[in-house]
Amino acid sequence: MKLGKRWLPAHVLVWTYAVLLVVPLYYFLASAFKSNDEIFAHPFAPPTSLGFGNFRTAFESADLGLAVVNSALVTVFSLALTLLLAIPAAFALARSTGRLAGVVEKVFSLGFLIPTFAALFPTFLLAAATGLFHTRIFMVLFLPATALPLSVVILVQFMRTIPPEMEEAARLDGASTFAVLRHVYTPMCLPGIATVLLLNFLTFWNEYLYSLVIIGPDPAQRTVQVALPTLKSITGTDYGVLTAGTVLTLVPVWVVYTLLQKRMQQALVSGAVKM
Repeated sequence: MKLGKRWLPAHVLVWTYAVLLVVPLYYFLASAFKSNDEIFAHPFAPPTSLGFGNFRTAFESADLGLAVVNSALVTVFSLALTLLLAIPAAFALARSTGRLAGVVEKVFSLGFLIPTFAALFPTFLLAAATGLFHTRIFMVLFLPATALPLSVVILVQFMRTIPPEMEEAARLDGASTFAVLRHVYTPMCLPGIATVLLLNFLTFWNEYLYSLVIIGPDPAQRTVQVALPTLKSITGTDYGVLTAGTVLTLVPVWVVYTLLQKRMQQALVSGAVKM
């Protein structure tokens, strides 16, 4: 009983936090199936019907199908390039013990200090100078550069926890450096890689400012975050359609999170145990 009373404030805080999350989510999902009159007259009432008229209007008005494809292409290729660069860089830093490695690691950490808006104008000039302005290719090259600091720092910490004896055993079997990275370090760092994938996926998928400036509003190339605000100008103040369009853009996020959440939880638990 004493232990139960002691944990009572924690339970109250947890349930309060859960309610604060669930209520807005319910309002958000319910609004996607309502008209404007229903949203303002009965905001928390269940929708009278589960028709997909709002979703159809949002999908067709903003051409969300093509926008989702554009976002998927930019995100997938950016994630692949991020891992292709971050994993070898983290591998080299984790195995190095000299001063130069420490300096390089600190340089990666300095990437956290660069504000998003500070790099906007130089990035615009770089895109224009390379002839890649208003193209998705530049975003595929640019987004990994913004993600490398966090990705390398996370992966370095995971790779440093791998016992050196694992690499020594692989070396005795004749494994090359690339084989050690591929067959020893990479499989043992899967929770860290999943964490990097999930965090960067959320960042790349939800990126708006640079996509708007670099790619622009061209319907053939714009990403989903650039296409979504056009619903407000197209449909006026139809918040049901706007909410339905937002729900459609969140489906890929939910799918990716469902697939990677277990790996990320493993990473968090392993990090807590090591601490």
